[in-house]
Amino acid sequence: MPLYALALFCLVGFVLLYFGAEWLVKGSSSLARSLGITPIVIGLTVVAFGTSTPELVVSLISSIQGKSMIAVGNVVGSNICNIALVLGLSAVFNPIKSDPSVVRRDIPIMLAISAYLFLLTLNSILGRIEGTTLFAGIILYTLFNYYLAKKETAGAAGIESELEDIGFVASRTKQILLIVAGIGGVVGGAQIVVDNAVKIMTILGVSEKFIGLTIVAFGTSLPELATSVVAAMRGEMDISIGNLVGSNVFNIMSVLGVASMVRPIPIPGGFFESGLWVDYLVMMFTSFLPWLMMRRDTTVNRRDGFILLACYVGYLTYLIVKA
Repeated sequence: MPLYALALFCLVGFVLLYFGAEWLVKGSSSLARSLGITPIVIGLTVVAFGTSTPELVVSLISSIQGKSMIAVGNVVGSNICNIALVLGLSAVFNPIKSDPSVVRRDIPIMLAISAYLFLLTLNSILGRIEGTTLFAGIILYTLFNYYLAKKETAGAAGIESELEDIGFVASRTKQILLIVAGIGGVVGGAQIVVDNAVKIMTILGVSEKFIGLTIVAFGTSLPELATSVVAAMRGEMDISIGNLVGSNVFNIMSVLGVASMVRPIPIPGGFFESGLWVDYLVMMFTSFLPWLMMRRDTTVNRRDGFILLACYVGYLTYLIVKA
């Protein structure tokens, strides 16, 4: 298939991603309002899990097929992309002010889990035991968010003031249908983009590691990009931040947890020898930057957004030079 045809298929995937993100944000926001749950909780659970599905599918298939660099690179590269590119671009569109709990609780959790993954991979393999501990972590994380949801429901009277009118859907059936259709759109769109982009990169003769850290990671982050940019433009800032933090947590604990439980994931050539440790450090650094930017006024402004985008461009330049 010629390159222009593959590029056209990628464009179709982008269209699916945009409309899927619209439905997902609208459905989850309406669900949050009707249940009396704040958008930050919905963002850390429903939206985060839905938009992390492409990473799960890609890494699981890669693990089964023995393509470990794609499995790990997909998650590491996607987490970098979520913060440096997605959060940066969202902040450029609309400065993001979030709940103080994101700075106090959610970002530190994301940092701790990223550091834990670094330690687990020092021996150049993610085995079934390591995968089980990661998967157990996502169960605890979900239960923790459920506890928060129950606790915050008591203050449901003030939920109206926390949400702007983005097209509230009163029917519970329509809310669920919007969320399901939205997840289907972002997952289907991401899969179309990734499949055809990988073919393009393969034709151009790029390595498996480069594909995993760049094109596959970018492709599987497209749901987060579409959902967060739409949320930021609509003023749903809690969903934008919650979606990204939650997705990064899900990527590590759920995606790599499940993939390594199904089949241990070795690092070809070794963790340090392959240079993957540099990508891990970049992932932790980009995860730390939002906390640094938000520690005073819980806001990621446009200047911060451009800084994050510059970090992503710098990282891509490093990968291209090393390819």
